[in-house]
Amino acid sequence: MPEFIKTYIGNLYLARRFYLVAGLCIVIFVAAFLLPELFPYARLVFFVFLALVLVDYVFLFLVSKAPVAKRMVSERLSNGDENRIGIQVKNSMPFTVRMEIIDELPVQFQIRDWIMNYRLKAGEQKNIFYTLRPVERGQYHFGRLILYVRSLLGLLKRRYNMEAAQTVQVYPSYLQMRRYSLLSQTTIQTEYGNRRMRKLGHSMEFEQIKEYVRGDDIRSVNWKATARKASLMVNSYTDERSQQVYCVIDKGRLMKMPFGGLTLLDYAINSTLVLSNVCLQKQDRVGVISFANKMGSVLAADRKAIQLQNILQLLYNQDTAFQESDYEMLYMQIRSRIKHRSLIVLYTNFETISGLYRQLNYLRSIARHHLLMVVFFENTELHQLSRLEAKNVEDVYVKTIAEKFEFEKRQIVKELRKHGILSVLTAPENLTINAVNKYLELKARQAI
Repeated sequence: MPEFIKTYIGNLYLARRFYLVAGLCIVIFVAAFLLPELFPYARLVFFVFLALVLVDYVFLFLVSKAPVAKRMVSERLSNGDENRIGIQVKNSMPFTVRMEIIDELPVQFQIRDWIMNYRLKAGEQKNIFYTLRPVERGQYHFGRLILYVRSLLGLLKRRYNMEAAQTVQVYPSYLQMRRYSLLSQTTIQTEYGNRRMRKLGHSMEFEQIKEYVRGDDIRSVNWKATARKASLMVNSYTDERSQQVYCVIDKGRLMKMPFGGLTLLDYAINSTLVLSNVCLQKQDRVGVISFANKMGSVLAADRKAIQLQNILQLLYNQDTAFQESDYEMLYMQIRSRIKHRSLIVLYTNFETISGLYRQLNYLRSIARHHLLMVVFFENTELHQLSRLEAKNVEDVYVKTIAEKFEFEKRQIVKELRKHGILSVLTAPENLTINAVNKYLELKARQAI
């Protein structure tokens, strides 16, 4: 009996049209109290209303079949991007209905009024699409799909609960990775033209062993192969194009600052994924290091096919530590782990020139052994404040302080340049494109 009540009464809801018609009946009965000759008409309208309600109930609960609905979402979403979500709905009833569709979205979005209204003909199937923009990495739990169905009379509604619970993972922005891969492809063609190239030392990769012909460099004779073949054999080499690139991510407290819904750490992670993909396409070996007050994850540089997936999994679990970052420890780890000269892309943030001076000696030490590029962020909110018109004394103070901080950011760039350290000062939303452009510039002039 409880299941019967839940099915045929618990899922019954009164529509807005029901209250409008019921209100009309009340108005007619009130008028009939003042004009008794209207009472028969009031009774007629009331009984017709009850009959329509009964017919509507029969249509919705006795004649109809349950609609079919399912959610279409990929197994993973891209952090900071608009992700497309779909809902497939089919009207299994033999008549046209109106549906109110509610999707129970993950709690991270804090959306409690998501609802869509559609009209479906008998047997019609419709695909509904909407977008979601997550701003945190992690697990997102979707709940049920709830349908409120009304017949053409529209007096009653029946609720259907579709079990569609689903958990998806939100990863660093792989959509940006695909978008910017085209940028690297357009620059690959420039490497094969007739232009003067600067060589950095004797950097060669082994290709094959072949028989000696007149003109070959005798310094490349392979004596073991010569002994086996009883013929003079030499090693053949090609120019080495593969270099090491390490993306180093600072997870200190300053990287928790939010801009546009994402933290600076998330911007750095998204940029690292895109830059790693571009480097792999350019045949470079890519590694990732994260650090804060202690050493975080370390992934050795490689260019194997699975390396990008390894980077994606490593970046998925990174989080900010609310402590000061230890650059001395970072320098010691880089010296012990990275033996060959590499491009070190350091994602960090300096808000003041004094903050840079505290770490400058360690950055200079890293730059002695590697090509160091420091990527840090403009404070876009301070930039907006510095451009506002001052209308009173308080605005003058705010504007002056904002301009002071902006000036210090430019001073940081000059100080790094003075010590031979590359730098990229960028707004958070432009981080990825600026970092990729700088890497491609260094690659084009063979700085690495």
